[in-house]
Amino acid sequence: MKNKENVAQNLDWYLKQSMETQISLFGNFLEVAKILANQMLEDEIKEKAGERYDREKPSSGRYSRWGSNPGSIRIGEEKVKIKVPRIHNNQSLTTESPESYQKLRSIELPSESLMKKIILGLSQHDYQEVVKMGIESFGLSQSTVSKAFIEESSKALEEFEKRDLGLYDFIALVIDGKYLSKENTVIALGITMNGEKIPLGFIQTTTENSQAVKGLLKDLIKRNFKYSEGILTIMDGSKGLRKAIDETFGKYALVQRCQWHKRENVISYLNQAQQDQYRGKLQRAYSEPDYETAKSKLKEIEMELMNINRSAAKSLEEGLEETLSLHRLGLVEQLGRSFTTTNLIENLNSQLKKYIGRVKNWMNSDMRSRWMATALLQIERRMRKVNNHKKLDLLRTALKTELKIKQRKAA
Repeated sequence: MKNKENVAQNLDWYLKQSMETQISLFGNFLEVAKILANQMLEDEIKEKAGERYDREKPSSGRYSRWGSNPGSIRIGEEKVKIKVPRIHNNQSLTTESPESYQKLRSIELPSESLMKKIILGLSQHDYQEVVKMGIESFGLSQSTVSKAFIEESSKALEEFEKRDLGLYDFIALVIDGKYLSKENTVIALGITMNGEKIPLGFIQTTTENSQAVKGLLKDLIKRNFKYSEGILTIMDGSKGLRKAIDETFGKYALVQRCQWHKRENVISYLNQAQQDQYRGKLQRAYSEPDYETAKSKLKEIEMELMNINRSAAKSLEEGLEETLSLHRLGLVEQLGRSFTTTNLIENLNSQLKKYIGRVKNWMNSDMRSRWMATALLQIERRMRKVNNHKKLDLLRTALKTELKIKQRKAA
């Protein structure tokens, strides 16, 4: 009973610590397990034989401390070495090991916990700290845990790259390139008619060039990504992304340029005072739900900018119509919050940084891909549906009208 109380106190203490402390301790969970195990064994010895060098002994002095033996406990597939204290039974003249030792030898660590533990953004440096504390590393070593994670993450990558996208009914596709761990990665995020966000694929590339991105999109089609009923593609102003979309989806895709990227690009040419002023003006113009009104206000801003900064004005003019695609469909009030910017994928990217942003030493591209796929599958489980997703049927109807896609005849 006392052992359980001590463990409960330890857990209570752990949960009261800062997030940084919890993560640090969790990152070295084998060493923490070793410390807790030693404490539990010592508590049992104290209960039977009393404190060291204390003349007053429990049980009328029946037990005495009797050194220790080397031992080990197994946590999942990992063998952790510990010292096992012994006691001498002065009545039977025998030596005994703590009863709790045999119980500790059966502790298991499920593989799901192992996956979550490693993918929580712990860097290779963290693993080396475990080595310094005397526990076998699973970062760059050939330990059981390292092999287990490689096997599990390889399965995750295979699942991610081979899952049948024909099982989903997609209405939108968000594509964006971001630097993750000093490498540019282009990610495709699909939005289903039920409002679910499904990471579809990624590529490691130096730039958002059309050939690389087209390869990514072609792979989605091979995996039965359906787009013949019209697909809204949301992206920034990358010419490579736009070319890849045109050459892959053709007349079945309508491009919505990210209004946030457009606004920030325009004001980047202005001084600080002008930036504050025109950031607000552009935001108010894009907030107009009516297409003609929004376009008229943006054109007025463009004329103003021609007298202030021609580069800013030309930036606003370039691709302006594509920033108003959802306006033209008449769905800004219903779906503008989710589909006029690339915020959907920006949130995904921020989660990815939490998972893999701390990794400093990528040994190869395979390792990067395995970690990326594992993180994306973990994130997917917790992603919320898009706002107002029950209105997505309006988007499908509007896309078919805009793209002149014939309605399917009922069977």
